[in-house]
Amino acid sequence: MNGGVGDPAELGPRPEAEIPPEACECAPENPVEQFLRTDRMPHIWCPGCGIGTTVNSFARALLEAKVDLDRVAVVSGIGCTGRVAGYVRLDSFHTTHGRAIPFATGLKLANPNLLVVVYSGDGDLFAIGGNHIIHAARRNLDIKVICVNNFVYGMTGGQVAPTTPVGATTTTTPYGCFEPAFNLPALMDAAGAVYVARWTSYHVRQLTRAMVDIFRKKGFCFIEVITPCPTLYQRKNRMGEGLDAMKYYKEKSKVRHGAPTSEVALTLDGDIIVGKFVDRERPEYMELMRSQLAAQLGDRYVEVEHLVCS
Repeated sequence: MNGGVGDPAELGPRPEAEIPPEACECAPENPVEQFLRTDRMPHIWCPGCGIGTTVNSFARALLEAKVDLDRVAVVSGIGCTGRVAGYVRLDSFHTTHGRAIPFATGLKLANPNLLVVVYSGDGDLFAIGGNHIIHAARRNLDIKVICVNNFVYGMTGGQVAPTTPVGATTTTTPYGCFEPAFNLPALMDAAGAVYVARWTSYHVRQLTRAMVDIFRKKGFCFIEVITPCPTLYQRKNRMGEGLDAMKYYKEKSKVRHGAPTSEVALTLDGDIIVGKFVDRERPEYMELMRSQLAAQLGDRYVEVEHLVCS
């Protein structure tokens, strides 16, 4: 084989290519990475799940709003979305099922200077935790709630949830759901939230801007984020994979800022009304408490900036 290439087995192992030092300078770091506990990767979310997309928007909103990260506390309940508290590199609490709001309430009352964000799923917040979120909105506690709604209990097998549309198939409604679902924006509006919005995981820029809004607004703020659960909800309802969900959200979503929340209920295959529905002002819980105590106690009332555990 004069002048040719010999048998690879006879040539020995191929030497590693020498990479010049300047080539090791990779592309700029993703700005979101600084918010993630990379030692806990890979995450548990399925391919096509929209929860990671919401976390991307959350991280970008923190940057855009120029939030002091030492003041941020993230509280999550149990479920797929509940894992957010464990993945973000921020002070966080992964609490018991349905109890994210009580934990967040305690944090905010003990240290009013904190930006307390509750990041959880529709089942955790509106089934076992439903009582807590209604009263937090009624009191107008200064906490921010990001509710990821994928219409089922994803982590435990895809059971029917308070948000499952009528007619949808789940593991516990194999012949279709017949229970009426909560209209989450209407429920939060009626309970007294000062900010109510809904977006999907397709609307990443709008979702980021909505999160910036709530970081800067005082009082109880609520954002519903419609996201796909390809493994359970999408598959059982023959709606395809994660990419199919994005196409579906693009086709079905209708932006209606200021729409009456009574008109934004979701159905199995109807339009998805998105936008900012409520943005109003009313006294926040701590303001009401201080005003009442000062009026009743006079000079005997002394404000404490925050509690310190020793």
